[in-house]
Amino acid sequence: MEMIGNLAFYIPLIILLLIFLMAAIKILREYERGVIFTLGRYTGVKGPGLILLVPFVQQMVRIDLRTIVLDVPTQDVISRDNVSVKVNAVIYFRVITPEAATIQVENYMQATSELAQTTLRSVLGKHELDEMLAERDKLNADIQEILDAQTDAWGIKVANVEIKHVDIDESMVRAIARQAEAERERRAKVINAEGEQQAAHKLLEAAEILGQRPEAMQLRYLSTLNVIAGERSSTIIFPFPLDFLDLLKNIQRDG
Repeated sequence: MEMIGNLAFYIPLIILLLIFLMAAIKILREYERGVIFTLGRYTGVKGPGLILLVPFVQQMVRIDLRTIVLDVPTQDVISRDNVSVKVNAVIYFRVITPEAATIQVENYMQATSELAQTTLRSVLGKHELDEMLAERDKLNADIQEILDAQTDAWGIKVANVEIKHVDIDESMVRAIARQAEAERERRAKVINAEGEQQAAHKLLEAAEILGQRPEAMQLRYLSTLNVIAGERSSTIIFPFPLDFLDLLKNIQRDG
């Protein structure tokens, strides 16, 4: 009976000791840090490895230092040229100052997500649709710079921002297709007009050269007649220049 009484006395003490050790001993992984509060006051950052705390006097908040991938929900954005689009993005960030991420903001994950959503709408709203589609690298850099500056007080480093999708309404897709087709037709007409202009300049230069020597003009007539004669044509109507007739008369007179 005495042994049973002793066990009944020691078992609660053993249980209290185990609870004390569980509360006092903490193990932090390589990518974790512990923000320590002693009687509610910040007293330092510990880890990684084995950490000893004073139970009921000290508390620890675990902070993960690995890069976090945050998916920004789809946002409705109106571009500067009044086009409504749906945009979503992904943000890569990590905690670099554990005490600031714990003390300066209540929930740094939620705070970063909300800030990313408002920044995404604000930045993209200043650009036209063509810029959203063609200049994503520049927009990513602008958003990353703004987020990094605003989250610096929270001990957070925004490493990268990537816009994933820019979804456009079906009617707007058709309008963009018509605009692209009109732009291609405009370019074709401009190129054709430039070609006509260059050809006209070359013809003018040729006419000036031929006009300097009447004999060259006559040779040009004969060359054109030779080309037409080579084609499959039964009748050839060719204007006969009077100057060429005078030239023949002069040759006969001299002979």
